[in-house]
Amino acid sequence: MFMLNFLYSHWIMFRIVIFVLVIGFMAPSLPAQCPMCKASVESNLAKGETKGAGLNKGILFLLVIPYLAASAIGFAYYRNYRLRKKRQLELNSL
Repeated sequence: MFMLNFLYSHWIMFRIVIFVLVIGFMAPSLPAQCPMCKASVESNLAKGETKGAGLNKGILFLLVIPYLAASAIGFAYYRNYRLRKKRQLELNSL
């Protein structure tokens, strides 16, 4: 039973690592943003205005926050799961 739980927990961690790597490799395409926003900002900057200078960073910030929140919740769940299993094994060994 312990071995199955061990393999299952490692399988979950493997999937999380793969997900993070895939998102990381997609990161170079993130600054592109949507073509309409990019065109609007470029034309705005070409006219000498500075309204859209931080738009790309703002979009990236808004994009990252949900992933950080989901990662924090997932990490907390995983940590609590491991602590529960450890306590359960300690109680079973007594």
